[in-house]
Amino acid sequence: MKQVPHYVLDFRETITPLALLKMNQVLKGMQPDEVLEIITTDPDARTDVLKIIPASTCELIDMELTADAKSCRIQLRKRQAAEL
Repeated sequence: MKQVPHYVLDFRETITPLALLKMNQVLKGMQPDEVLEIITTDPDARTDVLKIIPASTCELIDMELTADAKSCRIQLRKRQAAEL
């Protein structure tokens, strides 16, 4: 279910390794239950994000292609410390 994000990272036109580094930095600074939305045009990002972020750290809330199928929106919720 899509939620209103606390943070939005727009990685359209961004080099993927730099985008993934920035995403990790933002996630480390987030509080439990806050939501991060990532917008990307990289088709591999959908799988890369899930490979890089441990499931114990974040929960995938939503992943969808935009109407024009040119970009993807990914929403992650940071887990509570007790869930880690």
